[in-house]
Amino acid sequence: MAKTAVVTGASSGLGAEFARQLAARGASLVLVARDRGALEELADRLRAEYRVDVEVLPADLVDDVGLAAVVERVGDRRRPIGILVNNAGFGLDLDFAANDIADEQRHLDLHVRATMHLSHAALGAMLERGSGRILNVASVAGFLPRGTYGAVKAWVISFSRWANAVYRPRSVTVTAVCPGFTHTNFHERLGLPPGQEGIPAAMWLDAADVVREALRDAARGKAVSIPSLRYKALIALTRILPGPLAARLAKTGR
Repeated sequence: MAKTAVVTGASSGLGAEFARQLAARGASLVLVARDRGALEELADRLRAEYRVDVEVLPADLVDDVGLAAVVERVGDRRRPIGILVNNAGFGLDLDFAANDIADEQRHLDLHVRATMHLSHAALGAMLERGSGRILNVASVAGFLPRGTYGAVKAWVISFSRWANAVYRPRSVTVTAVCPGFTHTNFHERLGLPPGQEGIPAAMWLDAADVVREALRDAARGKAVSIPSLRYKALIALTRILPGPLAARLAKTGR
């Protein structure tokens, strides 16, 4: 497998943790996000600590030009990648009717359109070479009726399950990573100060643990990775709950 990994949404949160753990394993990196300054800062730290090559590729994946630039890099046969981590994303308020429709469109484009385009580019090159891994960061929300965020993550999970079944026999795996509430800056970007998300402390996960388990599951060829036993149990429970009760449960937190 090629020793280069592309990580989108790499400037903070789970993306930065994926970059750190992949660098610790000796992978060269291509870091993608909108904030060049944050990417350069992270790249400098990773180069200094792990002595790996790090390429910075600032891009807005909702923008056609930005997405095209990353698609081109992912599919570049002269500089092959072995791992693609589709992590870029953001959340919205659960009240779809009250949200700005332009924000909802960007939300859909980033989680679905960008994931689809980048996965397509990666699969073409990986299948030619006969090896590769794609990790699509979804969420346990994808198993629940939880607004448009749950809807886009459900697409990611369904797509990853299908793609893994089809392409794993050709040595290219696709894994949907489905964490629950995780300590990152994700909720702060929704305007929620730490401790005001309405989630019990026991339900919070550590980003390093989420990424460690995700990489392990991807190496094993799993189609879906649900970090932590507590969330595995929760998802199993939701499958037998009546729809209205599952919907009420899904309203917990932001």
